[in-house]
Amino acid sequence: MKNMSTENNLDHLFNNSVKILTDLIGFKTISGEDNTALIDYCDDILKKIGATSFRTYDDEKKRVNLFATLKAKSSRNKKPIILSGHTDVVPVSKGWSSDPFTATIREDKLYGRGSCDMKGFIACTLAYAPIYSKSNLDRDIHFSFTFDEETACIGAPILIEELKRRNIKDGICIVGEPTNMKIIDAHKGCYEYTTHFRGLAGHSSAPHKGVSAVEYASRYVNKLIELREKLKVREPKDSIFDPPHSTLSIGGVFGGIAHNVIADKCYVNWETRPVVKEDGVFLNQEIDKYANEVLLPDMKKVFPNASIEKNIIGEIIGFERKSKSDACELISSLTGDNSRQVVSFGTEAGLFQEIGISTVVCGPGSIEQAHKIDEFIVLDELKKCLKLLEGIKTKSILN
Repeated sequence: MKNMSTENNLDHLFNNSVKILTDLIGFKTISGEDNTALIDYCDDILKKIGATSFRTYDDEKKRVNLFATLKAKSSRNKKPIILSGHTDVVPVSKGWSSDPFTATIREDKLYGRGSCDMKGFIACTLAYAPIYSKSNLDRDIHFSFTFDEETACIGAPILIEELKRRNIKDGICIVGEPTNMKIIDAHKGCYEYTTHFRGLAGHSSAPHKGVSAVEYASRYVNKLIELREKLKVREPKDSIFDPPHSTLSIGGVFGGIAHNVIADKCYVNWETRPVVKEDGVFLNQEIDKYANEVLLPDMKKVFPNASIEKNIIGEIIGFERKSKSDACELISSLTGDNSRQVVSFGTEAGLFQEIGISTVVCGPGSIEQAHKIDEFIVLDELKKCLKLLEGIKTKSILN
C-alpha cells in the first residue's frame, strides 16, 4: 500500500507539473522582455505555502530575479539546497507545428518554447514545493529564478551580489538545465562582445578623404582570427573539453549603406569560450592593444574623432570541475549514477560556484531540443526530475 501511495502521489505531482509547465510556457518571457508576470506567478505559488522571498531587478525594473526560501523545520546545520532556473527563452522563428507559446502534448512529448530550456525544471520545483513545505526538512530549500540567462547571463550576477550581501554563500546548488538528468560538472566560459567602429563617410571615388569603418572592422576581425590560432597553441594539458582549447567565433559584421559610400559606422559581434580564465584575459589584452595602438591611430590620421569601442555583452565565467563536490555527490547518491560529463554550452553554474556554493548542472530534457523549432520535452523526463526532488526530501528528513 505504501508503494501504491507513493506512486499515486508522484502521478499527482506529475499532472501538476504539466499544468504548471503549461502556464509557464504561456508567458512570453523572451530574453530582454518583461518577465514580471511569470515571476509573480511563481512567487504566488511559493508564498501560499509559506515561503519568504525577495526580488532583484534590472535598471528599468522590468526584468526580475526571484529568490524564495522554505525554512527548515529542524535545525541540524545542514547545507541549504538551491534549485536554480532561468525564466527567459530564446526568440521563435517561423515553421512551428503549433503555437510556440501554447503547450501542446503529442504522444509522449510536450511542445512549446521553453518546455525543455528550462521551464520544465522550474515547473517540477514548483509542483514539488508544497511537499517540501509540509515535510520536516532539516535544511532550507531555496528557489532561484533569474532573467536573461540566454543573453550572457545578465540577470544572475545581480542576484549573486544580493546573495553575497545577505551572506548566502554556502550550500548546494542544482542548476536544472536540460541534461537528461545526467550530472554535468564543468563547462567553458562564454564571453560575448560587440565592437563598434566610427569612421568618416565620404564618396567612394575619394577613399583617402574618408575613414571606412568597415575596412577597419575587417582588419579587427582578421586579428581575431589570428588570435584564434594562438588560443589553440595555449591548449591546457589534459583538457576535459571538446574541442580541448579555447574557441573564438565571429557572429557578424554589420556596416555600410551603399556601394559608393564610404562607411562611417560598423560593428562586429564576436565571442570566445575560454577553457581557462587566463585565455580570456590574454585574448582581450591582445585585441585591445591592436585596436588602440595600431588601428585607432591610423584612423585618427584622417579623422581625429574616429573611435573604436568594445562593449561587453556578458562575461559568463566557466564552471570548473572539482575533485570533491557535495553537489555532485548528492545527485549521485539519489540517482545511483556516478558518471560526470562536461558540456559546450554555458550556464549560471560558475557564478554560484565562484561565491563558494557547491554546484551541479542537472535537469530534465535534452539540450538537443533547446533553441529549435518545435522545442519539446519528453514527459518521462519530468517524472525523473520529480523523483530526484523526492529524493532530496527523503534525504533531508532521514539523514
